[in-house]
Amino acid sequence: MLAKGCLDISCKLTKSARVKKTRTKQMIAAGMGAMLACGGINLVNAANVETPGDVAAAPAGAEKTASGLASKVLKKGTGAEKPGARDEVTVHYSGWTTDGKLFDSSVERGQPATFPLDRVIKGWTEGLQLMVVGEKRRFWIPADLAYGENPGGGRPGGMLCFDVELLNIKKAPEAPKTPENVAAAPADAEKSPKGIPTQIVKKGEGEATPDAHDQVTVHYSVWLSDGKLLESSKMNERPVVVSPDKLPIDGWSEAVQLMKKGETRRIWLSSAQAFGENPPPGAPSGSVCFEIDLVDFKEMPAPPQAPADVAAAPADAEKTASGLASKVIQKGTGTTKPKATDTVEVHYSGWTTDGKMFDSSVARGETTSFPLNQVIPGWTEGLQLMVEGEKRRFWIPANLAYGENPGGGRPGGMLCFDVELVKIK
Repeated sequence: MLAKGCLDISCKLTKSARVKKTRTKQMIAAGMGAMLACGGINLVNAANVETPGDVAAAPAGAEKTASGLASKVLKKGTGAEKPGARDEVTVHYSGWTTDGKLFDSSVERGQPATFPLDRVIKGWTEGLQLMVVGEKRRFWIPADLAYGENPGGGRPGGMLCFDVELLNIKKAPEAPKTPENVAAAPADAEKSPKGIPTQIVKKGEGEATPDAHDQVTVHYSVWLSDGKLLESSKMNERPVVVSPDKLPIDGWSEAVQLMKKGETRRIWLSSAQAFGENPPPGAPSGSVCFEIDLVDFKEMPAPPQAPADVAAAPADAEKTASGLASKVIQKGTGTTKPKATDTVEVHYSGWTTDGKMFDSSVARGETTSFPLNQVIPGWTEGLQLMVEGEKRRFWIPANLAYGENPGGGRPGGMLCFDVELVKIK
């Protein structure tokens, strides 16, 4: 929460709270991610990669697909299986514009690239599915299957020519089975306390259920009412670790808190319940069905309550020339104060002036360490007033925090923090 570019020094809360946004941010390999996933271009030395004689256009004998993708086999493969669109592939490749300019090459870098096949330009997604392991193929990819005619951002425009060698295929996990009642909750579905239809698919263990602030490990899959899979953590084999109160959808959060370890449960949500009354662009219309597996949960300390004086510093608070206000809550045992260049270990909780807690190492049950000169100015200044063992409350004006309207999920305006200085490193 303190570092200017992240909602938590270690980014743990930020990552867990943005579950819905993670599926397009999975691994894209080192040069390939920059190039094929629509990022910047790797400038390479073309000396060791020979430009094809037919770089400008596909020859008459090239294979062509209905989409306009053209290719020819340069070296036959040794494998028998072709990759699917969701599989992860490892390749060596070189790419040229039609004037023979090499714009990217894993061969030149001496390092093959690995990436999910559905995370790259369309011509690659289609073309690699024609190949087997060991095969080397030349592609002529039309602009509409690459980056367009004038893409900007340093990306090459127009038709592109690639030589690609398929080195390995890692099969993607099987998609979860679509529920038979995906379109609507069955008649025997229960209603949650907040009125969400829910059904236990597999019973869990024991009687304990997680609280809103506990740490849960969950797998989830989401389908549209027509049975189309929208998203699934099982597809990348990575369960989500988060506290229920940080899940992006209220019905999902409520359902998890009803579950026992090992339980599988379904819920059905309207579009408004899932995505809000004003859904973001691209959000699907109609209802969605969630299937949630509670893999495990860990009880966490209850989050600290907002201080009674959270809204403004009291009259007896100390104030510095910068406008930073503070008061000592617990005296320390140390004698040395940290310098701006020191690394400190702290416990902290932070609130906006309306009493809403936005971050807390106390709630996570683990202290946080950071260089004091790499956090918001109010922290850099304030921690230098403290000694080890001291606990102090700060009222940090907006200009020493994130500003009035910082965006990016960061809290605006004056902020209140309780900070315990555990150690100066």
